[in-house]
Amino acid sequence: MPMKAQSSARASGPAAANEPVVLREDIGNIAVLTLNRPQARNSLSEAMLAALSQELESLAADKRIRAVVVAAQGSAFSAGHDLKELTAHRADADGGRSYTRHIMERCSAVMLAILRLPQPVIAAVEATATAAGCQLVATCDLAVASRSAKFCTTPMVALSRNLTRKHALEMLFTGDLISAEDAHRVGLVNRVVEPGTARDEALKLARKIAAKSTVVVKLGKEAFYRQLEMGIADAYDHATEVMVKNMMARDAKEGISAFVEKRQPTWEDR
Repeated sequence: MPMKAQSSARASGPAAANEPVVLREDIGNIAVLTLNRPQARNSLSEAMLAALSQELESLAADKRIRAVVVAAQGSAFSAGHDLKELTAHRADADGGRSYTRHIMERCSAVMLAILRLPQPVIAAVEATATAAGCQLVATCDLAVASRSAKFCTTPMVALSRNLTRKHALEMLFTGDLISAEDAHRVGLVNRVVEPGTARDEALKLARKIAAKSTVVVKLGKEAFYRQLEMGIADAYDHATEVMVKNMMARDAKEGISAFVEKRQPTWEDR
C-alpha cells in the first residue's frame, strides 16, 4: 500500500475558525491538494489563496513529489473569488480598490506558481468551476472532469492560452455555463469521466507521469510554457537548446537504451 501523509493549510484571522481551507494528502509520490471550503463553494478567498500559495511553495521544494492533483470538497470545484469578502471592502476609503487589486495580484501569483511548479498539476473536477475557479482549471497543466461538471469564466489569461480565440471569446462574452463534454471539445479539459471518478482518474494520470524521469518532465514543462510566449523562430531556437540539453541528460540516454533493448527504464532523475 502506498504511504500517505496529510497536512493542512489553515486560514489566519478570527474569521477562519481554525478550519483548514486546503488539505494536502501525499499518496506515494503524488500530492493531492483539496480545496476545503464547501460551505462557501470553495471560493478563492484571501485565506484560500494564501493556503494554496503556501502548499505550492512547499511542493516546489519537495523532490519526493512527482505530480500534483488539485481536487475539491463539496458541490462546487470553485465558484471563483469570494464576492462577500470583496464587497465588504466597498466601505474602505478607496471603495475597495486597493483590496481588490491585492486579491487579484494574489490570485495571479497562485496561477503563476502552478505554471512554474516543477511537477505537472492535474485538476480533478467533479462539479461546477466558475470565474476564477474555471481559471484555476485552465491554469493546471491537465484536467479531468466528471460528466456532471460545468464551466464558465470571466478571467481571460489562462482561458485564452488553452482555447482557440473564438471559443475563448464566446465563453468570456456570454458567461454561459458549458458542459464537461463541451469543455473537452474546446480544449479546456483532457478527459471526461463518470461522476464520482474524477479524482481517481486524475490519480491514474498522475501515476503515469510519476513513472517518468522527473528531470525530463520538469525540463519539458518549463520549455513548453516558455516557447509559447516566443515568436516562431525564437521558439524553434529555444526548443533546439532544450532538446540538446535533454539528450545530454543521463535519463534521456537511459530512456533510449531501454527502448532499444525493450526493457523498463531505470530513472535516476538526472
